[in-house]
Amino acid sequence: MEPPAYARTLRGFNVNLVVRDVAPSVAFQQEVLGAEIVYSDADLAVMRHDGHEWMVHAAHAYVGEDGARMPFLTHTEAAHIRGGGVELRLYGIDPDAAEARARARGDRVLAESSDKPHGLRECYLVDPDGYVWVPGVPSNG
Repeated sequence: MEPPAYARTLRGFNVNLVVRDVAPSVAFQQEVLGAEIVYSDADLAVMRHDGHEWMVHAAHAYVGEDGARMPFLTHTEAAHIRGGGVELRLYGIDPDAAEARARARGDRVLAESSDKPHGLRECYLVDPDGYVWVPGVPSNG
């Protein structure tokens, strides 16, 4: 789908993750989190889980046709950690299985799977760009 056509489909709330390289980010989301690839190229990917979509955008694509850098790119380059202060939560994903897949790939596990007092079993996984993903399911307790 051409970008203008895709843009006309967007509604409500969406997340766009600006990354250094789309492919490793997409691989993490697909292999560890079980997300579906709706579309992917070197500049942009659209991912889906449980009917919800988000975008993964390469930083190099944040340059206008005139060669000017978009202001958001300057902001992300100044950030110590991309997405600092944001938890990307995906419900309905077994955190123990996601943690095992992350470990098998050599990804960083920030916090192991455990039952939390708020009624969820979850873990904290760090993707190749430093974004923190929190897969979770209701706990048995």
